[in-house]
Amino acid sequence: MPTKVYDVAVIGAGINGATAAYEFHKSNKSVVVFDKDGIAKGGSGAAGAFISPKFSKQGELKELIEDAFLYSMQFYTNYFPQHFMQKKLLHIAKDEDDAKMLRHYKNQTTLKLLTPSKETLQRLNLDIQSKEMVSLKSGLVDAQSMCKALLENICYKTEEIDTLECKDGVWILNNKYKAQSVILSTGAYNSLIDEPYIGIRGIWGHRVDLKGVEPLDSALHQFVSIASLPNELCAVGATHNVHYHPQRTPLPYNIQEGRDELLQKMRKTLQVDDIEIVQDYVGLRSGSTDYMPLVGKVVDSQKTVQKLKRRLERKDVAFDEFVYFENLFMINGNGGYGFVLAPYLAKMLRELVLEKKEITKQIAPARFFARWARKGKNR
Repeated sequence: MPTKVYDVAVIGAGINGATAAYEFHKSNKSVVVFDKDGIAKGGSGAAGAFISPKFSKQGELKELIEDAFLYSMQFYTNYFPQHFMQKKLLHIAKDEDDAKMLRHYKNQTTLKLLTPSKETLQRLNLDIQSKEMVSLKSGLVDAQSMCKALLENICYKTEEIDTLECKDGVWILNNKYKAQSVILSTGAYNSLIDEPYIGIRGIWGHRVDLKGVEPLDSALHQFVSIASLPNELCAVGATHNVHYHPQRTPLPYNIQEGRDELLQKMRKTLQVDDIEIVQDYVGLRSGSTDYMPLVGKVVDSQKTVQKLKRRLERKDVAFDEFVYFENLFMINGNGGYGFVLAPYLAKMLRELVLEKKEITKQIAPARFFARWARKGKNR
């Protein structure tokens, strides 16, 4: 049987797991992190890792991402500047509906807007007079090196966790490790708990690093995201294939087809000639079925149904009446905004666990249980 008891065990070493582990380690807690493939080897490692707000009209997700954007820009600048580049961002409307949204955004936003440079505008493969666009200060993270830097001084093990059991208030992982608290950051893969209400969906992501593109002074967002990197590289990426899921199809992902699609969309925005493919990054990113992330305590559906029975059909049942797994938490479902949301959400999670500061209902996993129970899915 295991002997050492960690304060926190984190399962998953993508950006969510890495930032959560960092927050607890910074609070002088003993932390161990597990991932079956390695640090940032899934969707996080395939991300373009652009740090930008959400360009849309008002809504809960826009407001959350804007708060996270401002927080994350400071977080990366202050703590990991060697893995972060501040960049201007030029977001270009894809169509007239998108243009209307951007006009509304420019009228409403409190963020400082910038003027695109003439050099960048001259290189765009479009009639700039007919396109609505927004430019502002943003950033770009080196995805894999950032996750590794976050976990640099934290115990990390490349190991798949197959079993998770709570005994006498302590979690046992793989019958080898003990932890007072467990954080699930497993992305769109196996969550290790059989809870049917959790609304996670997989979104396939693909990024291509290439040479042959003259450096850009702004990252470009339109049909795909485009940004200059060090060493004369340019990154082109998108969460563009919502249908492919490696656990639900026997066929491997067609990298060449995905690459061709990305480059075709890139050329709608940017004038490019001869390019050289350097490397492809692919992976499954996790989103949620209502597009908001999931952060906080995990409801034990079986015990909650036994406790509350038909009362669960009512909308006035409070979340604090639910039964939760003891010291089991999750941080997941960031979609295409993983590197924007993760530092902000990890701070919230640390405040919940260590300071008992409640997390807003809009992002608590319990919201999915409440909907599931009201629909009678438990019967």
